[in-house]
Amino acid sequence: MQLHPYLFFNGRCDEALAFYGKALGAEVVDLMRYKDAPAGGDGDQCPSSAGRLEKVMHATVRIGETTLFVSDGNEDGGPQFRGFGLTLQASDEAEARRLFDALAEGGQVTVPLGPTFFAQSFGMVADRYGMLWLIIVRQH
Repeated sequence: MQLHPYLFFNGRCDEALAFYGKALGAEVVDLMRYKDAPAGGDGDQCPSSAGRLEKVMHATVRIGETTLFVSDGNEDGGPQFRGFGLTLQASDEAEARRLFDALAEGGQVTVPLGPTFFAQSFGMVADRYGMLWLIIVRQH
C-alpha cells in the first residue's frame, strides 16, 4: 500500500507547480486539465467559469522519492491546508537552508531553522499557499 497526499490549490495549481519546481525540484509526471476530460466525464461536472477548462483537474508530482497528487479542485476561496504539514528531511544543513529559504519566499516562517535538542537543524515555514513545511536534518 502507498499513501499519497492530495493537495488542492483552488485555481492556483499551475502557479504552485512552477513554485515547487523551482524551490524543491518538483517534477510533474502527469497532468490533465478539465478540457481533457471526455464529454460526459468529470469535466462536464465542473463550473464552466471563464478559464476553468484550462485549470488542472489532476496532476502527479514527484518530489525526491515522494509522489504527491495535486489539483485546482474547487475554487471556493483559497487553499485551506489545516491540521497537517509536509516534512522534508534534508541531508545536511546547507540543503535544509536552501529548501527552507526557497519555501519561505512569499510565505511565513513559524519556527526559524536552527539546531534543536532532537535534530541537527529544524524549522517550520508556511509557504505562499499556506502549506506548512517542516524541514529537518536529523542528528547523526
